[in-house]
Amino acid sequence: MADYDKGAILVTGASGGIGGETVRLLCAKGADVIAAGQNLEKLGALAQETGCRTLAFDLTSEESVEAALGELDLWGVVNCGGFGGEIATPMETDISVFDKVISINARGALLVTKYASRSMIRLGQGGTIVNVSSQASLVGLKGHISYGSSKAALDNITRVSALELGQYNIRVNGVHPTVVMTPMSAWYWGRPEIEGPFLKQMPLGRWATEPEIAAPIAFLLSDGASMISGVSLPIDGGFTAV
Repeated sequence: MADYDKGAILVTGASGGIGGETVRLLCAKGADVIAAGQNLEKLGALAQETGCRTLAFDLTSEESVEAALGELDLWGVVNCGGFGGEIATPMETDISVFDKVISINARGALLVTKYASRSMIRLGQGGTIVNVSSQASLVGLKGHISYGSSKAALDNITRVSALELGQYNIRVNGVHPTVVMTPMSAWYWGRPEIEGPFLKQMPLGRWATEPEIAAPIAFLLSDGASMISGVSLPIDGGFTAV
């Protein structure tokens, strides 16, 4: 059986840059992809472009996640839905923002894992889950107290899920991208005083592109990664290695 013919793959956060690019790549490889997100207009455009299916639900609501995924047959999941929160120090952080970031990035991914893994176990064909974490969970980044904490929590969800689900032949892995320079991220990372020192520390010395994040995600979903589970894979130009 080919890599992406085992069953449907759900990609959350598909109306965003990395999620959308992951949907495009998986569809190009012949996968049956279900693109999930909040922006219905962007999801519709993605479906027109790729032929993917679409699904809308609220990552912060267990009732919404259960209603969407409870009876949905799935073989793969990419937990890419996320919220950046704010740039703030521990002294200045807005706890309501912290709570929202945790609710979406960690709790939301756990909810998807909870109901998607039940589907995989019910079908008895194994499965694979890829959680999109961040370099911010591996090192301390200034201003990233909320975002980095949420992704560190997601990393533990990855490890414990890999431990618990391995007996069902379900693999769970995480990827840790560096910054993809988009208009949304440029307001902070594009500042010369931020960008210069950051890229100077990175061995490859440049920002990542969306295809460079999507490709390792697709690999971890494939048969080529059939003995890989519980890993945290940096996609960061060597930033966390130095």
